[in-house]
Amino acid sequence: MRAHRVRALLMGGQACVFYGAAEFSRDTDFVILADRVNLVRLRKALAELRAEPIAVPPFELKYLKRGHAVHFRCQHPDALRVRVDVMSRMRGVASFASLWKRRTTVELPGGARVDLLSLPDLVQAKKTQRDKDWPMIRRLVEAHYFGNEANPRTAQVRFWLLELRTPQLLAEVAQAHKALAQRLAARRSLLGYATAGNLAKVEAALEEEAERVRAKDKTYWSPLLKELEQLRHASKERLY
Repeated sequence: MRAHRVRALLMGGQACVFYGAAEFSRDTDFVILADRVNLVRLRKALAELRAEPIAVPPFELKYLKRGHAVHFRCQHPDALRVRVDVMSRMRGVASFASLWKRRTTVELPGGARVDLLSLPDLVQAKKTQRDKDWPMIRRLVEAHYFGNEANPRTAQVRFWLLELRTPQLLAEVAQAHKALAQRLAARRSLLGYATAGNLAKVEAALEEEAERVRAKDKTYWSPLLKELEQLRHASKERLY
């Protein structure tokens, strides 16, 4: 991606590893800038990886702009059978221009650099209907909390109050920063329970919060899944 100057940000399970919330992932997931120039660069990068499209939808700009993921399988010996998934739009996640502006860049041993979704953006991207994403959100925010709790900035405390999913930690932060918690309660009402130290109420409210987001994600994906089914059906008809 870097060699061909693709505007792409690593996300998914491999990005979680960089943020200290390790997750085994067979896929390499990217969010990309969906314009014609960037797609030309991406095609060159995928060609070098000998990456072949798998499943539907086809690798076309219109599908990326509608919110679909396009899937590839690499055949290059150095990345044999690695799956690469690319998206350009996600529910509840900012535009690519904003994501790029606040990206995190990590330097690996040997000098290679990787551009990631920022942690807050990665958390938003993980808010899906999939059960496996919610424990990962919890681990991501916990890792950030434990790495910065000694001397946090206001922006970090705000992030914890809005995103922590661990009742005890959420209560600790809310009680230590009551004024900010009270202001943010308009956005996240369970902060009232957290400030009062009512962990049972916090836990129940967290479950309700996750269920509401899952429902929104199902609604968002419903027309996209219908379109994918139509594309699969059309693809089978062409085979016959």
